[in-house]
Amino acid sequence: MSEQLLNFKEMCARFGVTARTLRYYEYIELLSPMKEGRARFYGPREVARMTLILRGRRFGFSLEDMRQWLLIYDEDGTEAQMRKWVDMASLKVVELNEQREQLDAIIDELIGLRDKVANTLG
Repeated sequence: MSEQLLNFKEMCARFGVTARTLRYYEYIELLSPMKEGRARFYGPREVARMTLILRGRRFGFSLEDMRQWLLIYDEDGTEAQMRKWVDMASLKVVELNEQREQLDAIIDELIGLRDKVANTLG
């Protein structure tokens, strides 16, 4: 095997994921490692995909969103994938801003209630 390939354990360690997570990502076809018998090996393509998957998850995208987005590269290439990413990111920014506004309102309400109760205590 090439030096660029990671085995299953190395892939888990590199990305800080559990074996269960990695197997699940394979099961839902986010990753397609090379196999030799029971051993799995991950090349640069799978490492790049895992990086993108985890980044997408951090931004709040579902695994299905990421799966569909990764398929665009396979079917239509980089430019189409990048255009879709811009659209997805724009929608996510709107969603996150709405969530932030809701959180700000909840925080303000909680602070107000806390201060009201604290004032009754003297």
